[in-house]
Amino acid sequence: MQPERAPATHVPARVRRARDGDDARAAAELLDRFNREYEVPTPGPEFIAGRIAELDGPSFAVFIGRDGDFDAGVGVVRFRPELWSAHPEAYIAELFVVAEHRRRGLGAELLEAMLALARELGCERIELGTDEFDDDAHRLYERFGFSNHTNPSAPESERERMLFYEREL
Repeated sequence: MQPERAPATHVPARVRRARDGDDARAAAELLDRFNREYEVPTPGPEFIAGRIAELDGPSFAVFIGRDGDFDAGVGVVRFRPELWSAHPEAYIAELFVVAEHRRRGLGAELLEAMLALARELGCERIELGTDEFDDDAHRLYERFGFSNHTNPSAPESERERMLFYEREL
């Protein structure tokens, strides 16, 4: 199956970039809600909104997804230099849709917006990490061509699963 692919300049109508002001605050509230929902520490929406406004630029972008009258989803993508290429690489740091607004395509639209920006900036690859048992997220990412195998086209017996590790310093 071919991954879904949007044109480089395509940003879905329900998605907008959060830069500062009310948009940074709305995105920050969603990110704070995300962390609280999964019992992950959060510095709070005020701090997050300030960071969104401070970091927005060529190496950092936040997108908000709207469902009806509600800001119901958020995506964060970061860009960094690539060692093996002259092109930057992208990292999807966060993708969250409020539970009662899921299964309406908003996560896919946020993902499309992040992929479109990555293409526009010349990225050749994009990566992300996700929880092992988040099957809904896995289906979404796989629908867009993401894989957690070093060589996804190899026979299954020859595939090597990639793992994502992290630690606090």
